[in-house]
Amino acid sequence: MKLLLVDLFSGAGGFARGFKDCGYSIGLAIDCDESAGRSYKLNFPEAVVLVEDIKTVTGRDIEYLLGTKPTIVIGSPPCEPFTSANPRREKDPLDRLYKDPMGTLTLDFIRLVGELKPKIFVMENVPAIMDGPLKDALAKEFRSVGYDRIFFNLLRAEDYGTPSHRLRVFISNVPIKPPKTRRRITVEEALRGLPPPGSSEVPNHDPPPMSDRKMKRIASVRMGRALYYYEGAERRLPNYIRLRPDRIAPTVLGSSRFIHPYENRLLTVREQARLMGFPDDHVFVGGRDEQYNQVGEAVPPPLARAIARYILEHYLR
Repeated sequence: MKLLLVDLFSGAGGFARGFKDCGYSIGLAIDCDESAGRSYKLNFPEAVVLVEDIKTVTGRDIEYLLGTKPTIVIGSPPCEPFTSANPRREKDPLDRLYKDPMGTLTLDFIRLVGELKPKIFVMENVPAIMDGPLKDALAKEFRSVGYDRIFFNLLRAEDYGTPSHRLRVFISNVPIKPPKTRRRITVEEALRGLPPPGSSEVPNHDPPPMSDRKMKRIASVRMGRALYYYEGAERRLPNYIRLRPDRIAPTVLGSSRFIHPYENRLLTVREQARLMGFPDDHVFVGGRDEQYNQVGEAVPPPLARAIARYILEHYLR
């Protein structure tokens, strides 16, 4: 069986990377961000990459470009309408799905799944997408396109070899329960072996520019503490955290930056990618902030591999 995959809201390809490592064929990806699309094409040259508004794309378009139906559809619709880190999210949970323009993109994922009818689908998002009546609403929407059994699989990335914390829900038409790894990878282990920032030996490893004033402020931050805090929807959230070398990193976000555990500087894009489990040959293009966003908004490849392997062994043999 050819394991043909379609990747919706694909970003730079962290989710797809795990599936490719397990032998799946990356057929087509869609994302509206030009830099993310360029990164995806660099890392998956075999794939058709559409930089388009997903609302304008139909299942028929995808089938035409692939020449067939996909075996599996994966994707990560925007989490901003649902996450508690967003202080401007809609108060009514259902409005986050049906009223917020970004939230309605989740409905486009469901629409395309219904039009493509893959054997398996997996949609990643923050657990807050299940708040209040949202869980039942999502199950109802998937039932309306032909999938009666829906599973909300809560997985922690650090349980599958990712050197940072990340709790996400993977909504699918099959239960996904990969076996956990025996140990966790620390920050020090993840960053080990990299050359100094600015080296041309690995991509995306340029030192972020920083003023003398900010460097002095960073020098005063102790391990495990943050330089800044900002208000989320429910609580204050830290930024510019000095990492503890003997622990996993906090959740890597596109908007967040980490301070090196030993040096008075911010981590490079490559170092933050290491904390997400990206291999060094996975390249990110665009402006520096765009690169950080591509890393922080991805599904960590080690977690993606665990999911891909489990699906292959239990449902696609």
